[in-house]
Amino acid sequence: MTSRGGAMASKSKGKFCVVTTEHKGVFAGYLNGAQDTDAKTISLTEAQMCVYWTSDIGGVLGLASSGPSKSCRVGPAVPKITLQGVTAVIDATKEAETAWQRKPWN
Repeated sequence: MTSRGGAMASKSKGKFCVVTTEHKGVFAGYLNGAQDTDAKTISLTEAQMCVYWTSDIGGVLGLASSGPSKSCRVGPAVPKITLQGVTAVIDATKEAETAWQRKPWN
């Protein structure tokens, strides 16, 4: 199994990551450390989807670096999602994790 380094992982939740898919989905949530991040199918817990972000965010990497702002549209969290057709697993910063948890689309 391969694991990418970076963001600190909570022992109970796993590592907070932003994940993209072949169908242009952008999701964030906690990745269990035992999962192979090179796999085409992975599961996230406490997962959210960003359906819109503004240019000041800096794209998908900005969502992993600083997180969504109030002008972004992030859906509500679900307990678990299994994503297929994974194209990228990006370690998120603690700052980004906090921003995603603010749930900008309320």
